[in-house]
Amino acid sequence: MRVFRVTLCCAPGATALGLLLLCAVSVGPGHGSAARTGEGAGISPADRSAPVLPPAAVPLRPSAGGAHTAAEPRIVPRSKWLADAAYRRPPARYADRVTAVFLHHTDSPNDYDCADTPRIIRYLYAGQAGGRHWDDIGYNFLVDRCGTVYEGRAGGVDKAVVGAHAQGFNKGTAGIAAIGTFNKGTPVPPAMAESIAAVAAWKLGLSNIDARSRVRLVSTNSLSRYPKGTAAEFNAIAAHRDGYETTCPGEALMAALPDIRRRAAELQGR
Repeated sequence: MRVFRVTLCCAPGATALGLLLLCAVSVGPGHGSAARTGEGAGISPADRSAPVLPPAAVPLRPSAGGAHTAAEPRIVPRSKWLADAAYRRPPARYADRVTAVFLHHTDSPNDYDCADTPRIIRYLYAGQAGGRHWDDIGYNFLVDRCGTVYEGRAGGVDKAVVGAHAQGFNKGTAGIAAIGTFNKGTPVPPAMAESIAAVAAWKLGLSNIDARSRVRLVSTNSLSRYPKGTAAEFNAIAAHRDGYETTCPGEALMAALPDIRRRAAELQGR
């Protein structure tokens, strides 16, 4: 049985609300005993029986109203990966709407079996909510190499949940993490790219945001690339590195972003 260990990377410390979460998280061979800290319940054995749903491009239900809304994709609920690893956390925080999506990679191995994805996410969660004492996993959604989309942060997939994934730009954005490491020359699985586009198209469509557009966000702290209070312009589907000094989501995903934006716009009917 393969076991994963979480090591968090490239990070200044996080606030109690987890608003300073950075992208890179390493998962590799080892053990997870260090994850049991504070008030956490620890990590359960891998739940290989957790269902893996088809890729997100298969709609869960049709889009509801609006000329340029996209279908809600299939999303595996967090209950399928959380098991007994829940940590005490404050209530979810919300913005008025989601106007941008930030793409991340988890900086972890790429050769995992997709049946192990729930276990991988539990270890990511344990490192963030347990080891670092953040309020929850930082990403709103995670996508594995088979194209299966998982709910990350609690609060409701259809709501504008404030994440902990983009330093200074968590409010009004959604974080999508590609599980793996996507440095230069690493192939991005087509199913993963399609599902990322599907999630982005749906979330942005709820606010009538064109996936190909540019949006204006205001930095909430000076640890981002922009001083607190500064308005900055981003692609509606942006890379983590656009707002923070990091290599995330890797050169390969950076190269795939134009096609992801085009595909998301197509899914919005644009």
